[in-house]
Amino acid sequence: MFKKLIENREIKIAEAHCDGPCGVYDPASARIAAEAVLSMTKKISDLTPPADGDAKAMAAYLNTMSRYISIKEEQAQLAKDEILVLWTDYFKPAHLEAHPDLHDKFWKAAKLCSACKVEVSVQHANELMDAIEEIHNIFWGTKDRDVKYYTAS
Repeated sequence: MFKKLIENREIKIAEAHCDGPCGVYDPASARIAAEAVLSMTKKISDLTPPADGDAKAMAAYLNTMSRYISIKEEQAQLAKDEILVLWTDYFKPAHLEAHPDLHDKFWKAAKLCSACKVEVSVQHANELMDAIEEIHNIFWGTKDRDVKYYTAS
C-alpha cells in the first residue's frame, strides 16, 4: 500500500544550513555548564581535610568532595558536548572564512573541558570560561547581533 502511495510522486528535497531550525543553537548552555565547573573547582580547592582520627568528619569530607567532583566532571562533559554541537552542527565554511582560527578555538575549548575533568585547576576553569566567551562573541557575530556575555557569579 505504501509503495503504491509513493510510486508516482515527485520527491522534493529539503535543504537547510544546519541540523535544526535556526534559533536552537546558543552558547549559553556551555557557559552555564562551565560556570558550574569553575564553581565546583573553587569549592574543591577550598575544602580542608579533617584531622586524623575523626572518622565521622572524614566521611563527611569525602562525601562532599565526591559530590563536588561528580558535578564538576558532569558539567565539564556537558560543556564539551554543547561546544562540539556548535562546532559541528552550527558553524559552516562561510564562518571559517571570516574566522580562520575557528577550528583551533573550538579544539582548545574542548581540550579545556577535558582538562577540567582530569584536574582540579582554577586556572583551567577560568581559561574555559574565557574560551566560551570567545565562542559566544563569534557565534552572535555570525548572526549580526550584539548579545552581551554575562556570568552568574
